[in-house]
Amino acid sequence: MQKAIVAAGCFWGVQAYFDEVPGVAATTVGYTGGHVPNPTYEEVCMHTTGHAEATEITFDPAVISYDDILRQFFRMHDPTKVDGQGPDIGDNYRSAIFYLNEDQPKTADEIIKESQPHFKKPIALF
Repeated sequence: MQKAIVAAGCFWGVQAYFDEVPGVAATTVGYTGGHVPNPTYEEVCMHTTGHAEATEITFDPAVISYDDILRQFFRMHDPTKVDGQGPDIGDNYRSAIFYLNEDQPKTADEIIKESQPHFKKPIALF
C-alpha cells in the first residue's frame, strides 16, 4: 500500500470522492500544512494556523497509480480557485498536494503540466 495526501476544499467531500475510487483502500481526514501542532477545528477556522483540510489516501499501486490518484484529484475539484472550493472559502480550503516521499513532487509536477491545458486559468496549488 502507498499513501497520498491532498487538499481540495472540505475534507469530507474529498474523502467521499476518493472512497469510491477503485484501488483506494482507506481515507483519513485531518489538518496539515500549518505551523500549530494538533490544531482544533476552531483554531483552523480562525485562519491563523496555516493548516488545510486534507485527506490521506491509502491506495494499492497494483490497482491505481499515484499518477492516477492525482489525475482524479484534478478532476474532482477546481484547482484554479485560490483559497476555497464552492461555498467553502478560506486558506484552510485551499488546493494542495502534500508530499510523502522524494518521488511524489516530480510526479505531481508532471501531472500538473498534463492537467493545466484542461483549465482556462492557471492551476493554483499551495
